[in-house]
Amino acid sequence: MCIGNICRSPMAEGLVAAALPGVQITSAGLQAMAGQRADPIACELMDARGISLEKHRARQLNLDMCQRADLILVMDREQRRTVQERYLFAAGKVFRLCEFGDQDVPDPYRAGRSAFERSLALIEGGAQQWVKRISRVSS
Repeated sequence: MCIGNICRSPMAEGLVAAALPGVQITSAGLQAMAGQRADPIACELMDARGISLEKHRARQLNLDMCQRADLILVMDREQRRTVQERYLFAAGKVFRLCEFGDQDVPDPYRAGRSAFERSLALIEGGAQQWVKRISRVSS
């Protein structure tokens, strides 16, 4: 989960879904640009990793999604706080993607390819950590 659901969270969704094909993974935004495609730079970077974001369309985080989710991953502390305030019941299942490295993933929106590459490097590291944990729990 991120803000607009066109940059960071679609990339994270693609990576985690590719690593955990039997697990339902979805992304959303706190202020989603509903219906919009993933950012072209995000698409290019993910295509280079063999993951297509072609079918992605931004969607807004809602109550039903939070209720159904076993885990809600966000990109930064502020998003975590916002989700926990909006959905009090979700407090125990909201974590930052890079929680284990104690890092926030900066928003690369309109900041150019190098900003996307920096964010994606963090997303890849965080996704790998969560994939390992989820794999242990779901085995």
